[in-house]
Amino acid sequence: MDLVDRQIIAALRANGRATYADLGRQVGLSASAVHERVGKLENSGVITGYHAMVDPMAVGLGVTALVGIHPSDTGDEDKIAASLAALQEVESCYAVAGDEAFVVKIRVATVDDLERSLVRLRRIDGVARTRTTVVLSTRFEGRPNTPGSIADPAPGDTPGGGA
Repeated sequence: MDLVDRQIIAALRANGRATYADLGRQVGLSASAVHERVGKLENSGVITGYHAMVDPMAVGLGVTALVGIHPSDTGDEDKIAASLAALQEVESCYAVAGDEAFVVKIRVATVDDLERSLVRLRRIDGVARTRTTVVLSTRFEGRPNTPGSIADPAPGDTPGGGA
């Protein structure tokens, strides 16, 4: 993958419906050259799919929660993950380092629905306890970043975190 591939990926993450001609204008290649590169990125597994981004509020999912899952000493993490995948309201599941084995993002319509979801989640074999954080608002989500696209540090920031 070179810089042009990274630019194509960034452009597709910003607008997955862009035409090859649009992408070509953005990266300085012909539409056919972009088509070939996108095909290679898809075939190599770099680009894994295209989807519509949906506003959760617009489809009635006004409550978002992040739930940390602590497994029991005998909990099988693969089985727990499979059980989490079976819950429709679980949008994302991350295996994490620390006290928790997983953090999941749950989207539901109401707080009552969240309570019912947490009851179902706690009943999964191998789940010892959970820690729930209810999201009050989303400042940003699903940013179209790619490796190498990190901007320069903000004014006053210094590498290594020193002042």
